[in-house]
Amino acid sequence: MRAVVDTPRTKLQPRPVKLVHKLRVRVEAGPDAGAVCAPDDGARLAIGTAEDNALVLTDAAVSRYHLELHRTPAGIDVIDLGSRNGTWLGGVRVARATVPAGTQLRIGDTTLTLDDAGSSLAPPPPADVPRSTELVGESEAIREVARLVHRVARVDSSVLIQGETGTGKEVIARAIHEASPRRDKELVVVDCGSLPASLIASILFGHEKGAFTGADQRRAGAFERAMGGTVLLDEIGELPLEVQPALLGVLERRAFTRVGGSQSISVDVRVLAATHRDLRAEVNAGRFRADLYYRLAVAKIIVPPLRERAEDIEPLVAHFIQRLTGVAELGPLASALDQLRAHPWSGNVRELRNVVEAALVMGELDLGGERAKATTPPVVTPGAVVAYRDARAAALAKFETEYLRSLIERAGGNASEAARLARMDRPYLLTLLRKHGLRS
Repeated sequence: MRAVVDTPRTKLQPRPVKLVHKLRVRVEAGPDAGAVCAPDDGARLAIGTAEDNALVLTDAAVSRYHLELHRTPAGIDVIDLGSRNGTWLGGVRVARATVPAGTQLRIGDTTLTLDDAGSSLAPPPPADVPRSTELVGESEAIREVARLVHRVARVDSSVLIQGETGTGKEVIARAIHEASPRRDKELVVVDCGSLPASLIASILFGHEKGAFTGADQRRAGAFERAMGGTVLLDEIGELPLEVQPALLGVLERRAFTRVGGSQSISVDVRVLAATHRDLRAEVNAGRFRADLYYRLAVAKIIVPPLRERAEDIEPLVAHFIQRLTGVAELGPLASALDQLRAHPWSGNVRELRNVVEAALVMGELDLGGERAKATTPPVVTPGAVVAYRDARAAALAKFETEYLRSLIERAGGNASEAARLARMDRPYLLTLLRKHGLRS
């Protein structure tokens, strides 16, 4: 097993070329009949009326972002993006389905035929792509993420990072910042999902003294504090509609005004945004401004869930053990790798980290009901050479994870009800859920 060494940069090794399955879509009927779309990259194709789709339709009954198609060895994945009038297969409205080549779909007044456009050999990723040591993994998916990070770090455009909760979106944002010309300035993170709507504008743009009750002095906001650096807008999909125009103004004019102020302040920052939502579906639902989406998604990185890259489990486990113990060996978890690879990982990398930490502390592997004894004693047994604070923190993390899982199950997945049952403030509960990779 290769040790995980904490160095400033690591290099990807070249991989063999792989087969890319291509996709062709033909418009059979509707306002755009006769149009054909067969993108060179072949595997993904978005359809709608917005100009940044691969296939742009003029059908008024089609949504801005209507559906996305993925070509896979198993067939063609059809994913409706929360469209207004739906995606229809025969007489059935589908949200997600896998269909064979030759299938016809109806969206709005348009009929589409999905064809197999064959396959071709894709060139291997570059052999010399530097990446942060926090981007751990050997899968093709994580190597592609590393390549995109390397590419976008060199420019100053906005980047949208999309992925499920716990996939490491903030890690990717930090990797972009640290590889960029702005690395010597601050990266300021704003969690749009945990702030009260009434305070978000103040957190982003600052406020003047007396701007509202309790504003007893002037306060600099995130954009002002990040001057010359980078702002990460985490969980941007939760940003209230009433605040979105002000953020759009910053992106377009590179200037903002503090809450309660009148002076326009020029700003030099790079904006990164992260979300677990598909913002195209949020645009369709009217919860997110289309023009703001365009400004944020100049470049886009989609982070694959851990369940789709089982080959990254072993290097990630070694990485976490090395961070926790200083030793880059699998140790007590070496015999549990198959069990770890088979786990669905709804909390993704964050859940894996918590499981590894708890296994080292408690001496058993706990995968939500599946328990297996580790091959070494727990670090909290008598005589263990572990700092009290570290052992206590790990045990607390294990308790919190189990408590929160049980709480959310009792509340039927409703965060407000869970907060009531726990006699806990809802914002604090959401913070704990994010901390342990349990927020969906």
